Amino acid sequence: MNAEKLWQPSEAQIASARITRFTDELRAKYEQRFPDYKSLWRWSLANKEVFWRELWWFCECVGHLGERVAIDGHKMPGVQWFPDGRLNFAENLLRLAANQGDDVALSFASETTSRTMSWRELCGRVGSMQRALANAGVRAGDVVASVLPNTPEAAIAMLGATSIGATWSSTSPDFGAAGVLDRFAQIAPKVLFACDGYTYNGPWHSTVERVREIVAGLPSLEHLVVLSEAGRTVGAAPTESSWSEFLGNDLHAASFERFPFNHPLFIVYSSGTTGKPKAIIHGAGGTLLQLVKEHALHGDLRAGDHLFYFTTTGWIMWQWLIAGLSQGATVMLYDGSPFAMRGLALWDFAQREQCTQFGASAKYIDAIKKLGVVPRRSHDLSALRTIYSTGSPLSPESFDYVYQCVKPDVHLASISGGTDIMSCFAIGNPTLPVYRGEMQCRGLGMAVDVWDDDGKSIPPGANEMGELVCSQAFPSMPLGFVNDPDGARYRAAYFERFPGVWTHGDWCQITANDGVVIVGRSDATLNPGGVRIGTAEIYRQVETIDEVMESIAIGQIFNNDTRVVLFVKLRDGLALDHDLIERIKNRVKDNTTPRHVPAKIVQVADIPRTKSNKIVELAVRDVVHGRNVKNIEALANPEALEHFRNREELLS
Repeated sequence: MNAEKLWQPSEAQIASARITRFTDELRAKYEQRFPDYKSLWRWSLANKEVFWRELWWFCECVGHLGERVAIDGHKMPGVQWFPDGRLNFAENLLRLAANQGDDVALSFASETTSRTMSWRELCGRVGSMQRALANAGVRAGDVVASVLPNTPEAAIAMLGATSIGATWSSTSPDFGAAGVLDRFAQIAPKVLFACDGYTYNGPWHSTVERVREIVAGLPSLEHLVVLSEAGRTVGAAPTESSWSEFLGNDLHAASFERFPFNHPLFIVYSSGTTGKPKAIIHGAGGTLLQLVKEHALHGDLRAGDHLFYFTTTGWIMWQWLIAGLSQGATVMLYDGSPFAMRGLALWDFAQREQCTQFGASAKYIDAIKKLGVVPRRSHDLSALRTIYSTGSPLSPESFDYVYQCVKPDVHLASISGGTDIMSCFAIGNPTLPVYRGEMQCRGLGMAVDVWDDDGKSIPPGANEMGELVCSQAFPSMPLGFVNDPDGARYRAAYFERFPGVWTHGDWCQITANDGVVIVGRSDATLNPGGVRIGTAEIYRQVETIDEVMESIAIGQIFNNDTRVVLFVKLRDGLALDHDLIERIKNRVKDNTTPRHVPAKIVQVADIPRTKSNKIVELAVRDVVHGRNVKNIEALANPEALEHFRNREELLS
C-alpha cells in the first residue's frame, strides 16, 4: 500500500528550484529527455564522469579540474577522481564573500548569548588564522585538531587550517578524555584547539582537567590554543596560548593555495564497533562536490538564505552545515541544550533569524512531539522552506507531527548517509512530493540499491528489506583509514560483504514511490537518538569495573527509537544492584559521552561467542527482538543465547 502524500511542491516552486535549472541546462546541452527525477538520477549514473564535471560548473566551484575525470573509474575501491585537479576547500566556502561584504555570514546563539559575524570579518579572521597557524609551524599535510563547542571560532579554525592545506579533525567537548584520545592519538595533531568549559542545560561544565589529560596523551602536540571567555590558559602544554593571544585582533586578507583534488581535508571517526574508532580520511575535492550538490540541488540553498542544523562539532553534520557558506547562505550556529527555554530555544533562534532551512535529529523531533511543543502556534516560521532530519529514521508519526504542529506547507527532507561517505545516500528533493515515513529519493550520482543476502537487487515497491549498497564509485569515498597502509581495514569495512560494491550497513527498502525507508542498522553499530556509537567504546569503560567480567551491548528498538541495552556478566556470587548500575553508567558517561550511557543494564550468566572467541552482538540483538539467529553453528556456546530471550527488564 502506498504511503500517504503529505506535501506537494507547487508548480512555481518546481520551476524556480535550482535542480530544475540544472536539469534544463543538461537537457539543452546533451539533448536528453528528463521526464522525471528518476530519469535524471539514472542519467547521472550512466554518465557519471560528465555529471560530476557539470555539477562543478553549475555550482561555480573555484579551482581547476583538469582533463581526466577518473582513473580506474570502475574500481571500488581503487578509483582516483580528477587526478589533475587542484582546489582549495576553504576558498570555495568563502568564494562569495566579496559579494556579501557586511551581510551576516555566521549567526551564533547559545543558551545565554548571541552574536553575528559578517562575511568581511569572517574572511579577515580566517586570514589571521592562516598567519597564526603558519607561525606555529603548521604546513600542508599537518593535522590540526579541535575540541571546541559549536561557535564561530570553530569555523574560523577549520577554515584557516584547511586553507593552508592542513587536515582538520574535531570532536565535541562533552567527550571524556579517553574518548578524545581514542581518536586523536591515532592522528598525531600538531596544534589542538580546546575550550576550558561549556554551558549545557544551565550549568557550566569545566573541561580544564580533561584538556590537561588530553594534552598529556598527545606527544605530537606542539601548541595548544584555549578558547576561554576569561582569556585563561590551562597550563597543559609546552606552548600554550589563549585564543586572542594566538589570533590577535587585526584582520588579514586570506590567501588560498590550491592543492590536489584528493588532498586530505578531514579526518572523521567511525563508531568503533570492534575496537578504537577508525580514523577515516576524506579528500577535499570529493567532499566539496558532494556538499555543494546537496546544498544547491537537493536543498535548494541560495545566497541570502539562513541555514541551521542542530549539531555538535563532533558530528559530520557540522561540516555539512558550515559548507552552506559555499552558496552564500548565512550559517546559524547553536551551542547548548536544544531543550532550553522549555524546548523552544531552537525555534526562538529560527524565528529571530528568519531561518529558511532548519535541521535537527529525528530524536529531537520525536522529543518535542512528546513535550507537546507546537512551533506553528508559538513562532513565526513564515520564512521556513525546508526541515531536515537525520541521525536515525524519522518515524511516520514524526512526519505527521511536523506537518500538524510545525508547518503544514514545508518541504520535509529526511536524509541518510553518514560519516563514512561525508554525504547522503538517501536525500530530499524540493521538486518531489513528501510521502509519510519515506526519504524522498536517492542522491544524484549515487548508485544506491537494496540487495538481498544473495546480492540480488530487490525491486522498488517489493515490500522487502535488504542491505543498502552503492554499486558505483563516487567522489566522496574515503581516501582511506589512518594507520592502514595496505588498505586492508578499509576494504574490510565496506567491501567484504559484496566485493567491489559499497555495503553501508543499513537495513532498508526502496518504496513504490522510489523513496527510501531505513529501519535500522544491519550491523552491530548502536544508534541511540540518531547518534552512531560503537559497542567497543562502551566495553572499554565497563570492563574496567572490577565486578564486571564481561559485557555485551545491543541497540533495542523501543518506542520508535533505538536504545542502548548493556548485558553484564559479573564475578561469581555477585548480583547487579542499584549502586553497581549507577557506577557503570557514570564510568561510561565520564569517559565517553552521555549518549553512550546504556538505557538498561541487565545481568546475564553467560555471553555467547564464536569458536574464535568473539562475542556475537548481532545474535543477541536478534534474540532480544524475537528473530531467528543466523549461523548459529558458528557459536561455541549457543545455549548462552537463552539468557537473553524474553527478558522482563526490556519490556519497559
